[in-house]
Amino acid sequence: MLGKKLVTAQKRGETRALCLGLGMVACSVMMYFFIGITIMPSYMNSIWTKETTCKLLKADIKDKVQCSFNNGEGDEKNFQYPCLEVLVDLNFSGQEVMLYHTEETQERNPKCSYIPQNLKNDKEVKTLIETAAENFRKHQTFPCYYDPERRQTSVILIRLYPPKGLYFAFLWPSLMLTGGVLIIIMVKVSQYVSVLSAWQYKTNI
Repeated sequence: MLGKKLVTAQKRGETRALCLGLGMVACSVMMYFFIGITIMPSYMNSIWTKETTCKLLKADIKDKVQCSFNNGEGDEKNFQYPCLEVLVDLNFSGQEVMLYHTEETQERNPKCSYIPQNLKNDKEVKTLIETAAENFRKHQTFPCYYDPERRQTSVILIRLYPPKGLYFAFLWPSLMLTGGVLIIIMVKVSQYVSVLSAWQYKTNI
């Protein structure tokens, strides 16, 4: 009687462990799919891939300039907000180019180097832009990214999806997939050992 209860408990534990392993594998596959349709296209489409050094030439705030803002849905809206324009010397070559905060900044508004996320509060927007301009003036030389094929003459300050960030994006689903596969393998090995032990027991009898 006790033996049957132990066998039943063992089978339940194996079933739960197997479901856990399969669930982890399924979740990792879904995470891979999500990364593949969201992060990977942005990473592959980014042309600012080469890191170099930029020297600040000018960081001007244009007050009360009407700038067009594209919300990504094809509609352009006009806002009266300060526009930060940053010009840099690319790799001390004497070439004056426009600096943008990220890849998306140029798409949102090619006139501005930096655009705060929230444009509803005028005072907050002005404070953020003034802070950004002051930071540029403090750090005259800083790393930046440019297009090595020169399809774009502009440069960016921060890559949204650098190789290191892509590595960390794939790290967690990879760990989950590995853990799930290991759990499934351990369950299968345990079942095989149980069957082998039972067969040897019958043979000895």
